[in-house]
Amino acid sequence: MDNTIPNPENLTNRLKRWCSATWTAINEAKLLASLDDETVKLLAQDNALSEQELRELIAKGPHAADEMLALMKLLNIDPDEARLEEPAEFRDMHVTCVHCGEKTRCRRELADGSAAADFASYCGNAERLDEMRSRLQTLAK
Repeated sequence: MDNTIPNPENLTNRLKRWCSATWTAINEAKLLASLDDETVKLLAQDNALSEQELRELIAKGPHAADEMLALMKLLNIDPDEARLEEPAEFRDMHVTCVHCGEKTRCRRELADGSAAADFASYCGNAERLDEMRSRLQTLAK
């Protein structure tokens, strides 16, 4: 049995980050709730989403697709470059990640380093990520 006491500084920092992320998500949800229906409709249209999809995405919080960004980096795909080059595809991938039912597995595999080898078996964005990787490899040649 491991009787090691967790480092309270690390725990405190993690708790601060969690509180900050939660506060941000709550404020974004409040901001959306305060918007009139026409503004929400326009925001949704600008992002090629339904109003309901926009509300759901905001309710999930600002870090709901962090796994996608981490996986992209692991696969040597620059998320910022992907966002600029293919904004609609990036948005669709973001939505897919937000709604994914395999987040626990994805986080575990990102943490243990096996995600690059296994993501194709569960990731809803696997095909798109492979296509991006192929394009980057072709450009690098």
